[in-house]
Amino acid sequence: MDTMTATIDRTTAGTPAAATGTTRAKAARYVLAGIRMALGWIFLWAFLDKLFGLGHETASKNAWINGGSPTRGFLTFGVAGPFKDLYTDIAGAAWADWLFMVGLAGIGVALLLGVGVRVAAVTGGLLLVLMWTAVLPPENNLFMDDHLIYAAVLAVLALVDAGATWGLGRIWARLPIVRQAPWLK
Repeated sequence: MDTMTATIDRTTAGTPAAATGTTRAKAARYVLAGIRMALGWIFLWAFLDKLFGLGHETASKNAWINGGSPTRGFLTFGVAGPFKDLYTDIAGAAWADWLFMVGLAGIGVALLLGVGVRVAAVTGGLLLVLMWTAVLPPENNLFMDDHLIYAAVLAVLALVDAGATWGLGRIWARLPIVRQAPWLK
């Protein structure tokens, strides 16, 4: 039984709503698993588009495999605000390209598979907050935008062990290394 189910079951145990609580917990697990996979796809799609230039945001000629830089265009022309100089200074740097692409792929795969969700949530949250700082203030609000919402959702997914439903999280959690270092869960 995962953490969320146990919490809901303890809260509703002995009440007429006990069965409903279990049904709600199950429904919530499926919804959160779907959200986890949707966010995983967002990260993995960004990686694939930048790697192969699939034509959505990255043209084929600018693909990483064709010598393009995944960070150069946006960090050169798309940033604004107090951190603009910091981001334009690292635009196109090989280390920035590699960190960005490995991060996108790792976060996306971890979320899709439901393994290492806590690590993916922390690294994904950090990446999203960095992306948020690249466009301060956001276009449509004084401070809030989708990057911060996604970061918050990642935190929720990590807190409720969302990798256990429709994922390999339960198997992953039984690995000896993960048992010794639960933060890898």
